[in-house]
Amino acid sequence: MTHAIKPADLVPDAGLEGIVVADTVLSDVDGQNGELVLRGRRIEDLAGRMPFEDAVRHLWGDLVPTSGPDLKETFAQARRMATAALPAMEKAPAGIGVYNRMRLGICALPEDTGLTEAELISGALPVLLASAARLEAGDIPISPDPTLSSAEDLLRMLAGMRPLAYAVNALDRYLVTILDHGLNASTFTARVIASTRAGMRDSVIGAMGALKGPLHGGAPGPVLDMLDAVGTPDNAESWIAAEIERGERLMGFGHRVYRTRDPRADVLKNGLADLPRGDPRLALAEAVEREALSALARAKPDRKLDTNVEFYTAVLLDAVGIDRSLFTPLFATGRTPGWCAHVVEQQATGKLIRPASRYVGPAVTG
Repeated sequence: MTHAIKPADLVPDAGLEGIVVADTVLSDVDGQNGELVLRGRRIEDLAGRMPFEDAVRHLWGDLVPTSGPDLKETFAQARRMATAALPAMEKAPAGIGVYNRMRLGICALPEDTGLTEAELISGALPVLLASAARLEAGDIPISPDPTLSSAEDLLRMLAGMRPLAYAVNALDRYLVTILDHGLNASTFTARVIASTRAGMRDSVIGAMGALKGPLHGGAPGPVLDMLDAVGTPDNAESWIAAEIERGERLMGFGHRVYRTRDPRADVLKNGLADLPRGDPRLALAEAVEREALSALARAKPDRKLDTNVEFYTAVLLDAVGIDRSLFTPLFATGRTPGWCAHVVEQQATGKLIRPASRYVGPAVTG
């Protein structure tokens, strides 16, 4: 006999769209009006106006315990401590990949550091990312510089030289822009794990697993593939028309939540104004965006397909020298403080997350 389903048990959307599973003070994603609010402030008032550490301090507020008031100093301490994880990362099999080396590094971070787990993991990730990237390339990791900010030190450890100011500002802008974004797949994963009373590291590593999927954290890279395929601004109109005719998706346009323009896209696009002019990739991106929006409006007038965060993430990060293979690891680095905050919030106010399923298999026989 099958279980009788009550109307209240029915799930209106298989992807849980519109189903509220948690109350949060951290972020509000208004998809209808194209607005993102972090702790009472619009993303436009945070990204490009403050460094990553200050934005994390704002998001964490009095929710996430910290060991001191200055997160720049605390994250610098975490970067120094993160070097203890390098032996485990170095012993990993060749070809394991940057992302997996980072997850090994999280597991190998020291215990009893005097920092909270949220501070340690969030602050350590620039070292884990840069070291994993260099190890994968056959290079020696570069030691962190505790006098620098997280963004500046990350760029220095990746490239082996002190970055220019515009690159640091661009990376800070990006990291702040992606700090938190409601109950996306990775954040929900972190909260599910946290609801079991598993530790912060387990929750962050689980969230990284969800982020790795191409429908979540893997989208910016293909934007550059698209720009490579278009080649020049003059080719944009015909290339886009051909893609739409074949039913192909244009990368960097449309969003699961936003029914208008993704506010993060404009925040990142505004950051391009601070970059040196003359980069042909920037002119190409502007031409592709213009032609894509026009073609999508004609081809799908019943749908609002606007520019999303992935489009200008790809353009901005490429302009400051971040290889496209590092886009998802960098996404994890910027999103981790948000995951940590959700873990704390879930364990303080929530309970074990245990949704129901509906059995649609064969009836019991015999």
